[in-house]
Amino acid sequence: MKSYARVLGAIILAVFLAAATVCAQGVSIQSIQGDVSIRHGVTEQWTTVARGDVLKPDDTMKTGPRGSVVLLAATQPQRRITLPANVMVDVADIRDLTPEELMLKLTMEKVRGSSYRPTDDPAAPNAAVVHGANREQAPALAENDPVSGVQEWNGVRVLFDNGFYSTCALKGMELFRLYPDTHGSFDRRFIVARSLELARLRGEALDEYTSIQELAGLTPDQRSLLAQHINQVRGPSK
Repeated sequence: MKSYARVLGAIILAVFLAAATVCAQGVSIQSIQGDVSIRHGVTEQWTTVARGDVLKPDDTMKTGPRGSVVLLAATQPQRRITLPANVMVDVADIRDLTPEELMLKLTMEKVRGSSYRPTDDPAAPNAAVVHGANREQAPALAENDPVSGVQEWNGVRVLFDNGFYSTCALKGMELFRLYPDTHGSFDRRFIVARSLELARLRGEALDEYTSIQELAGLTPDQRSLLAQHINQVRGPSK
């Protein structure tokens, strides 16, 4: 246990130091419609936002059933990101990671995942819920409700559609840990595998594609799609 704690602590510190060396990419609200709210850090208090607001890395944004918002991310090049209804996104995920950051965060998520025990009481929420830049801290357990899970998975799709493949893969892996029932979803598993592939983590992508093949009830089209991507990741045989 002490060894695990030391490893996890060292990884968290390394991620924090790596993130601190990277200039924050600004995210601001360009337009807003309907029910849109934001929380700061790990608090559970949601507040309203307005056009022109500049978001912080530890903020989380949420849209309601009839809400939508357009964000402007100061990436290179700039990107306009539309959050449709019923989406939850951590602002820290709206950025491109360096290869070093991605590997550090991926290692940390794997360590966290290895501490999860499927035999534990399924009614007991995982205490390792994390958000944004404060991923080493745990917010209220109420975050593990099904509605939030759907909103967060919708946020994963937004990250993917806007080319944030590294943070998309990491967030998806985190959500599999927080919401174990979603691990049996082909669509969700595939978007994580595809994100790993597009992030050029070929080995991790291959492992995920291969693992998806073991899901029950796959259709012939789904199996064909997996085989196509497995061959693509493996590359031409010598």
